[in-house]
Amino acid sequence: MSYSSVIEYLYGLQKHGIKLGLETMRLLLNRVGNPHASLQVLHIGGTNGKGSTASMTAAVLHCSGRHVGLYTSPHLVDFRERILVNGQMIPEARVEALLAQLRTVLADDLHPTFFEMTTALALLHFAESAVDVAVLEVGLGGRFDATNVVEQPLATAITTIGMDHQEYLGTTEEAIAFEKGGIIKPGVPVVIGRMRSEAEQVLSHIARERSAPLWRLGHDFCLERETAGRLVYRGRTHVIEGVTCGLVGCHQWDNAACALALLEAAGQRGITINKRAVLEGLRTVSWEGRLETIDEAPNVVLDGAHNPAAADVLARYLTDYAIQHPASRIIFIWGMMRDKDHRGFIAPLLPVISEIILTEAALARSATVHELRAALHEWPGPVLEAILPMDAVTLGRSRAGSQDLICIAGSLMLLGDIKAAMRGCGLSPIRG
Repeated sequence: MSYSSVIEYLYGLQKHGIKLGLETMRLLLNRVGNPHASLQVLHIGGTNGKGSTASMTAAVLHCSGRHVGLYTSPHLVDFRERILVNGQMIPEARVEALLAQLRTVLADDLHPTFFEMTTALALLHFAESAVDVAVLEVGLGGRFDATNVVEQPLATAITTIGMDHQEYLGTTEEAIAFEKGGIIKPGVPVVIGRMRSEAEQVLSHIARERSAPLWRLGHDFCLERETAGRLVYRGRTHVIEGVTCGLVGCHQWDNAACALALLEAAGQRGITINKRAVLEGLRTVSWEGRLETIDEAPNVVLDGAHNPAAADVLARYLTDYAIQHPASRIIFIWGMMRDKDHRGFIAPLLPVISEIILTEAALARSATVHELRAALHEWPGPVLEAILPMDAVTLGRSRAGSQDLICIAGSLMLLGDIKAAMRGCGLSPIRG
């Protein structure tokens, strides 16, 4: 099959929807030789911040001289962004060959989903590439996520707990914490980030039951402001001064702290990292779609925030921006999926933004501009509409002065459509 046919086949698997459970993954991997059994894994879950934490972890490992696999989701433009080795996307030819290998073992009793097949593809690629460490980001939840076939990771991390995917994970933070805590393994260190005490108590209880050493942000490790914009990491076993972070926003300090604590915990199991690798890895790390500036005068910033907890973080950043740039207006381009909490997302942002442009990602799940407008009925500011994402960007630029900020958020799918269009390659196909 050609690469385009392979991608078409993969997206066709979305007809199976989302099926939480590990039976299919275990059968599929067993039939191709259990590639995950040969991997040393760092496993990262959480509601928000897990992708940034994974990218930082991989960057530091790479700067330490290791051969590193990184598996994340979703992608923004190119499917192959999900599967990286030393920062390089999996080659198209490997996608073709490995998918052919996977398809030969399918039978009437095995119907993997898009994410299950993609996860198997990543694990095969990492095993065949003989990576020293594979950094795996959980797709959804944790307990029944396809990545949770890994039984003995070096260490795990759960970055945050917030309200998202309630239809699959539960309607309280405690229930969601229980599902995400499913990646905690017996005797394996677990790092947890900033979260409410109720969620932390759930994870602490799971860790105790499984005799998993617990590392808590703010108790066992932290990343604090030092001097001249630099930071200092204080962990259980060492202190690293002079840290800087290539990702924008103070919230990334928590993600960086979790990444360094995860590596510190893994150090007890043979993965040692020197100070130079930490400083260089965090300084040079990049992660698309996370407060990413794509244009200037006016500044155009993309952010993947898509739930209320992430909106709170984005609102803090925009508030700080407004304080530092008092003459700037903030124009907010907003598109979102229909199944998300529209009111909960937009509420913390309304006090700081000047006007809103509603748009829609090229996806059937996208909320219409009319559905989004319903969440704004009490807001007195200007609300405009441009159904096509690039039309919304053009409209935003026409209304912005050179000193203003255009912030685009609400959906990673929306960001992917805009980045694809700006690269001149058209809109991406449907993404899982």
